Amino acid sequence: MTKKIVITGIGATSPLGGTAADSWSALLAGESGSSTLDYPWVEETQLPVTFAAQARVKPTDVLPRHETKRFDPSSQFALIAGREAWADAGSPEVEPERLAVDWSTGIGGVWTLLDAWDTLRERGPRRVLPMTVPMLMPNGPGAAIGMDLHARAGIRTIVSACASSTEALVNAYDHLRQGLADVVIAGGSEAAIHPLPIASFAAMQALSKRNDDPATASRPYDVSRDGFVLGEGAAALVVETEAHAKARGARIYAELLGGSVTSDAYHITAPDPEGTAAARAMIAAVRGADAALADVAHINAHATSTPVGDIAEYNALRRVFGDLLEGIPVSATKGSTGHLLGGAGAIEAMFTVKALFERVAPPTINLVDQDPEIPLDVVRSPRSLGAGDLLAISNSFGFGGHNAVVAFRNV
Repeated sequence: MTKKIVITGIGATSPLGGTAADSWSALLAGESGSSTLDYPWVEETQLPVTFAAQARVKPTDVLPRHETKRFDPSSQFALIAGREAWADAGSPEVEPERLAVDWSTGIGGVWTLLDAWDTLRERGPRRVLPMTVPMLMPNGPGAAIGMDLHARAGIRTIVSACASSTEALVNAYDHLRQGLADVVIAGGSEAAIHPLPIASFAAMQALSKRNDDPATASRPYDVSRDGFVLGEGAAALVVETEAHAKARGARIYAELLGGSVTSDAYHITAPDPEGTAAARAMIAAVRGADAALADVAHINAHATSTPVGDIAEYNALRRVFGDLLEGIPVSATKGSTGHLLGGAGAIEAMFTVKALFERVAPPTINLVDQDPEIPLDVVRSPRSLGAGDLLAISNSFGFGGHNAVVAFRNV
């Protein structure tokens, strides 16, 4: 008998709110998480971009001091989201050997790494913290969750740029179907609002430069879009076999139907403009769910608000759905959250799950003048998805040509 895989818990800390519920409510309300950065280093480093989408609730306001001292911010965000998701799932009783973590990040502990470098140069090697390496490791956030929940069926970390946490969900699905665990905590986190990543992204013309109006800077599909807004935070989903969930009487948000991972092998930063491999990922995700393309009722798009990226994704969508695309509501939630890099796929998957659970597609904000080359049915205000069976996909594409897509169905 084929195992069904379901979502039973969600958690998040994001530029829209300190919890999944608050983030979802702010998303539906059309709020923006982008704001001007008020730190001395912004002026000291003469950054060309002076805003970002910072987490609305600081980890130091949630975690005890000993944890904020021991963990890089990327791990702090992971712990907050992971603990919320675990509690939301009812803190399931599961043998440690049957509990796994599939986590992700795009950059890892950049604050720890660069702070340690400053300390080494300015104060010498004896003042470098002994925990520097564990704090900066990309697998640190996943390890923090795994140790917190005593997960002993494996703690895996994916690093595939902005596709990372969607790929982590694909891995969670595969690990459960293979019988390697009964429950998996999957997701991603990022904490890279630091002068070096900002300067680097700005140098490659990837960031919006709307310093005078940060709240409207992330504008997917708009003809005046000029780049993404760097965001931070984390999202986590508790994923388990349906049999395990039902046996413990768990609430089920949605069914995870699987997903697909492909690669462009085209360019280290630019997507394939034809979207060929991205299209294959979408087709494989839907077909792997034993569904037809006509069954897709909602799409959470990657849609970073870059001039090239939004067009490339549209070309991939058109390649997949053809004329069917005209009737599918598309949400581009980075308009509200900014781009959480390695955490983006996880929070967008969480939004997709909530959309199916509540039967409402969230809005895309800041879309004033839609690019005529991207004639999608973009959701501008919360829209009912109607009755009946619903299938949705969430897309993520990353530097290096990484493509990852997951599919969900309502229950």
